[in-house]
Amino acid sequence: MIERYTLPEMGALWTDQAKFDAWLKVEIYACEAQAEMGIIPADALKAIQEKAQFKIERVLEIEETTHHDVIAFLTNVAEYVGPASRFIHLGMTSSDLLDTAMAYLMRQAGLILQKKLTTLKSSVGKRALEHKNTPCIGRSHGIHAEVTSFGLKLAVWYDEITRSEKRLAAAIETISVGQISGAVGTFAHLDPLVEEYVCEKLGLKPAPASTQIIQRDRYAEFLTTLAVIASSLDKFATELRNLQRTEILEVEEYFSKGQKGSSAMPHKRNPITCERVAGMARIVRGNALAAMENVALWHERDITHSSVERVIIPDSTIALDYMLHKFIQVVDKLLVYPENMMKNIQKTNGLIFSQQLLLALAKSGVSREDAYAMVQRNAMAAWEQGTDFQTNVKKDQEIVDALGKEEIESFFDLEKNLRHTTTIFKRVGLE
Repeated sequence: MIERYTLPEMGALWTDQAKFDAWLKVEIYACEAQAEMGIIPADALKAIQEKAQFKIERVLEIEETTHHDVIAFLTNVAEYVGPASRFIHLGMTSSDLLDTAMAYLMRQAGLILQKKLTTLKSSVGKRALEHKNTPCIGRSHGIHAEVTSFGLKLAVWYDEITRSEKRLAAAIETISVGQISGAVGTFAHLDPLVEEYVCEKLGLKPAPASTQIIQRDRYAEFLTTLAVIASSLDKFATELRNLQRTEILEVEEYFSKGQKGSSAMPHKRNPITCERVAGMARIVRGNALAAMENVALWHERDITHSSVERVIIPDSTIALDYMLHKFIQVVDKLLVYPENMMKNIQKTNGLIFSQQLLLALAKSGVSREDAYAMVQRNAMAAWEQGTDFQTNVKKDQEIVDALGKEEIESFFDLEKNLRHTTTIFKRVGLE
């Protein structure tokens, strides 16, 4: 991922330094386990623990010759350790090191995302409660439907984030497994206790069964979970972008002093952060597809997954980390315009109350088909002639005979639509 979208904590996880640090941990822990079993002499373990280190530049230099990053790493470590280095990587295969270290790093990345997701949920919940009773128009197919509240819109997001928290927790659990099981996963040259020791030290669990690699359905689950979260952020951001349209203007991204919206048009105040979030979601979704392509490897392993994962795992975690960070800022600083929301509610001259009228007619004894026709003819007149819907209805003698003029006004009550708001908030955990 380019530096522009990389935050320090997450970015640091995907550096060569962090990768080789994780590799060294795995190798040293494997040596410790085998020393406890009497396979590696105590003095050799002491030398490994005290001397094992690496120099990134040297590893890369060696790799120019070996064309194998793990061998290059082990060669460089051996240069520091000396004769005891013959016990490093004993009985292991490259993927024991690579996949266990990757699980360790992916788990850390997942925990960073987990914290940010919780922060976003808190921010959304706070704004939802703030606007619990702020009426706004609900839209279906982009057309005014019925009244909702801005807080209810956010309560729906809050509930979706709660589901994402559960998905992410499960995905972190799924990828938090390591393996030290040898060339085809049979422990031919290792005791399974080595794997158990290394995994415990790293905060992982041993993979119940593996081939030469940890199975890539685990990675696919993790990356598709990130894609679902990114898609939710895309949805939230797209809603705000639409609500910021000039002709709607119910909300607006905070526009800071000195900020510029266009090189050509000085008046522009654009929802650029939401647009950025929506755009980056495409990257995370695309990477999820690549992760699923990696599931079907040949036999006990091929290497087609490797080049893909070097890109998609860092990029997806870095991208989602950035998206969460920026969208938290959007939510916290979001400008909300209740007056414009009310203007938009009134824009269709009462048409949004058509269902209340329809139901009242049906309850009064009019068949649903006849009631629908009675309401629709007055609604279409309001649409086409720009007249007031309630006024039209009061002039319709058939409706007046069924309901009474005084009763008609009660069916144009905005509060009826919002009377169960508190119940919905309680259901999603907002009180």
